Amino acid sequence: MPRLFTGLEIPDDIGLDLDLMRGGVPGARWIDRDSYHVTLRFIGDIDEYLAREISYELEGIAARPFALQLSGCGVFGGKKPHTLFAGVAESADLRRLQSLHERICQVLGLPADQHKFTPHVTLARLKEPDLSALHSFIASHNLYRSRVFEVPRFVLFSSRPSRGGGPYAVEESYQLQAGS
Repeated sequence: MPRLFTGLEIPDDIGLDLDLMRGGVPGARWIDRDSYHVTLRFIGDIDEYLAREISYELEGIAARPFALQLSGCGVFGGKKPHTLFAGVAESADLRRLQSLHERICQVLGLPADQHKFTPHVTLARLKEPDLSALHSFIASHNLYRSRVFEVPRFVLFSSRPSRGGGPYAVEESYQLQAGS
């Protein structure tokens, strides 16, 4: 059974920017640059038949390319932070694309995603991080803004079960079409 999710790739130069932020947070397990992405919809472990159905339906998405920018950083987990991330600037086009992915998954019988869509790029997984160092990291990187970049496609990723995800493989890519 493949473990699948849909997402957006991060341009190499922006990945390098994110890579240069690494360090200074004891208890952080930093994500490899080639694993940076923005998840649109986590699908999970599904059978081959459903994987083919999802891939087929994704081909029918009508959306045009759009611009995106990474913006600031933060953590998930509240008082017990578990994930350090770079945020994504608000984008109606991104939210629309994510909504289409969610709808396809639900129509094909997957349960609704229980998490509120918070677009981000995971920078590190945290295990009992030094909270002072973590707060310092966020304060020093909170004004980070990537260059604005074009999103020409989305992809269907697979991953093998592992702690923290990765490595990820692109199973299919879907071009966004101008005029959609």
